[in-house]
Order: sequence, then structure tokens, then C-alpha cells
Amino acid sequence: MEGATKPLFRDITADDDVPEITEIESMCMNCHEQGITRLFLTKIPFFKDVVVSSFACENCNFKNAELQPASKIQDYGVIYTAQIKKPCDLNRQIVCTNYATIKIPEIEFEVPPAKGSLTTVEGVIDKAIEGLLQDQPVRKIMHPEDAEKIEVFVGKLQKLKVIEEPFTLILDDPSGNSFVENFHAPSRDPDMKVNRYKRSSEQNGLIGIGDDEDVDDDLSSDLIGKDEVLAMPMNCPNCNAPSSINMKRVDIPNFKEVVIMACNCDACGYRDNEVKSGAGIEEKGTKITLKITTVEDMKRDVLKSDTCSVAIPELELETGLGTLGGKFTTVEGLLSNIQSQLAKSNPFILGDSSHDNSSSKLKKFCEKLNEIIEGQRLNVHLVLDDPAGNSYLQNPFVPEKDPNLKIERYERSFEQNEDLGLNDMKTENYC
Repeated sequence: MEGATKPLFRDITADDDVPEITEIESMCMNCHEQGITRLFLTKIPFFKDVVVSSFACENCNFKNAELQPASKIQDYGVIYTAQIKKPCDLNRQIVCTNYATIKIPEIEFEVPPAKGSLTTVEGVIDKAIEGLLQDQPVRKIMHPEDAEKIEVFVGKLQKLKVIEEPFTLILDDPSGNSFVENFHAPSRDPDMKVNRYKRSSEQNGLIGIGDDEDVDDDLSSDLIGKDEVLAMPMNCPNCNAPSSINMKRVDIPNFKEVVIMACNCDACGYRDNEVKSGAGIEEKGTKITLKITTVEDMKRDVLKSDTCSVAIPELELETGLGTLGGKFTTVEGLLSNIQSQLAKSNPFILGDSSHDNSSSKLKKFCEKLNEIIEGQRLNVHLVLDDPAGNSYLQNPFVPEKDPNLKIERYERSFEQNEDLGLNDMKTENYC
């Protein structure tokens, strides 16, 4: 019974003296006799959950080993756009999943999706040069014109390494699991822009999942009664053990109806909730600004949609679109989620690859957040900016106006409509 409660994917530790390895008989592709495939489910930093598989055949001694990512596909894809201006920018670390594409538009260079890797900007360039020069001696004899073109392009790549001119590196990962190091974490990096986007049907097919639109339509339908809790089986997002997710329609006073989804894993104790709006996108965006003046403000209810960004100007903190997902919590809970998300979204700050300066900076930043949560640092502003207009922050003085709460409605920009997928949406004469 004790083994049944362990997470499916576990860290490799000395305490786990009997790791669970699954052995399966399978055909050898070399001699077509029966061999043994061994599967080991574990966690590796940056790549999270992975499946390590090895095959061995006793008949012909053929062996093979592979590593397959098994981490959760994020709700949104992500695009990192980094400006490489100085030699130190070449040391910016990059985690690429096997769905990520890297581009350098200045020289029309693109690296298609390949095996997952942990590298740097310079490492990406070096690997490209190595691949292009691999068969160059033979190519010079067989196809001299192609070899000459490759030599010219390799020269362009070499110039990037000495930063003769600034260039742009773009990483696009529809799975949302790639990272590019933020030199200024936990603050915003002025030389890097992070955009999260809703995947297209083609991208969903590429990573092997169905369309999100089908799921959202089911959640907003009448399949879930107002007084009904719908339970669906799923795997825990943290340990991947079998669990369930509960869904319920909730009518928030002075706001609108939403669908709250909550999961509680018995195996690892993981708890989380997510909110989906049941009313679609509003005509205008909403910006909510709360001035935190007392500890009681920490108890205000907050509905943060998955299209909402969060900012605390006094700490120079700003999260991007969809960073924390949809949440129904309190101000205190939201700030605590930001703390835990900082380490998750900046993996290079922790572990063996971290720099002392970055680690101490994150520690000081978390201390400032704790001061706000505990009421030691007041008169700071919490800003919720939701282009879809589906976020809410409780006004305890209803129907009176809250002097510390400011709500603004604004016209969305072209970029915000693009992020929401509205620019390509045709609502008239579509027949």
C-alpha cells in the first residue's frame, strides 16, 4: 500500500533504494528475436518528467537507450524574443523541448524542432556551424557550388559570435515548456520579450492534443448544473498519479458566472484550482488597481482569468499573459502563487547552474513579497490587467465605492486582440 501512494515520476535520491523499473519483452529490431525493454520514470531538472528507456538483446548483444519527455503540456504556447547586443548575451542559457523552433531573422536562420537540449545562445550557433560543416569536404568535391554557399553562411554565423552587429534570437515553443534565461529575474528583462499565445489547431496536432476550443465549449455548456459538481478522472499535474478534477458553475456576485475546476491529489498532496469564464470575451479590457493599505486587504477575493497579467509597480514586478493561469483565490493567495511561480519560470536561478547574485536577488524579492503579505509593507499597488475583461477583485463596500479600488475599461490594442485571437475572427458574412 505504501508503494501505491508514491508519485509516478520521482526524483532520483539515495533514500529511494528500490526505484520502480518496468521490464517489457519486445522484439529486437536487429535480429528479430525477443529482447528486454526497461522503462524508468523520473524527474530531471528543467526537463521535469521524463521516461528513460533502454533495450538489450541477449541474442545479438544489440543495445539502445532513449530519453522521452513526459512533462505536462502548458495551457499556452510561448515565444521568447531576446536581443543579443553584448558578448555576455551569448551566455544566456536556453532550455529547448523537442517542439521548440529557434530563429535568427537577421540572417534568415532557423533551427527546426529537434531533441530537447540545455544549451546557450553561443551553443545554438556552434551546433549549427558543426552540422553545416559535417560533410563539407565531400560536398566540395561532389557539389562545389553548394559547398561555397554553405561557407558563406557559416561566415555569417561566425560573425554572430563576435557581435559585430546586434541580432535577435526567437524561440517559439507551442508546448510552453521551453525557457530562455532572464538576466534580470525576478524583474523584467529589458532585452527580452515573452509572449504567450493560444495554439492553433495545427500546433495542437503537432504536440498530440485536441483543440482547446472543444474543451471550453463543453465547460460553458449546460452539461454542468448550477448545483452539480462534475468529477472527471485525470493525472496529477505534479506527480502524474491517477487523480480527479472537480468542476462547478459558480455565480460571483456583482460579476458573472464562471466555471471553477479544482484538483486534490491523494498521492502527493498537490492542490490547485483554475477558473474558466462562462461568458466569453468582453467588448473592452479591464484594468483593476488596488492600493493595499491594511492586512485586511489580503482577504479580498480575486478572480484572475487566464488572460490577465499581474503587476506590482513598487517592486517592478510584471507577469505576462497567462503566466499563472486562471485563479479564484485571495490577494494573499495570488501573491503566494507569484512567489512559487518565480522559481518555476526562472529555473536558472536555482540549482547548480545558478549565480550567487541571481539567487540572492530572488531571495530579497521574495522577502519583499512576504512583507506585503504579512502587512509590514503597505501602500503598494496590485494591478490586474485583463484584455478579455474577465477578471474581478472584491469590493467589500458594495454598493458603495471603494476608495482604494480603481476599475478602468479600455479599448484593446491591435497586439492585445492578436493575443486573444480576435483579429482573425470573422463574425459577419461568414457564410
